[in-house]
Amino acid sequence: MTAETAAPPATAPAPRTLRQLVRYTLIGGSGVALDLVVFLLLHNLAGMDEQLANVLSTTLGIANNFVLNARFTFERRDRIVLRFLRFYAVGLTGIALTYLLFLVFTDGLGIDANLVKAGSLPLVLALQFVLNKKWSFA
Repeated sequence: MTAETAAPPATAPAPRTLRQLVRYTLIGGSGVALDLVVFLLLHNLAGMDEQLANVLSTTLGIANNFVLNARFTFERRDRIVLRFLRFYAVGLTGIALTYLLFLVFTDGLGIDANLVKAGSLPLVLALQFVLNKKWSFA
């Protein structure tokens, strides 16, 4: 194979997508921090069931992230209600995934709910970035 016919090298993500991923991750960090702090307060201090505490804390994180991502990451301010509903629907995938992880690891294997919640966050972040980029802010 000559240099002219060689397959092109794999390309990195487009600079815009990479920039969006970095912003999404940073904003996600603020949402994760809010989510985790509220979860810990509701579950550990208030004694709330982990499933209900998760729904409430995640909802606050979703709202935080939507506002910041609409403004800074995807820079989309049109169809705001539709976008929020889509963003929230994507957020529900995170709630559902965490719910399943609680069932398996906390209820099934006895692992502390705080550890399960913390461990679920990177998985949820990756799933939601793809869904939000392709659907909520497309």
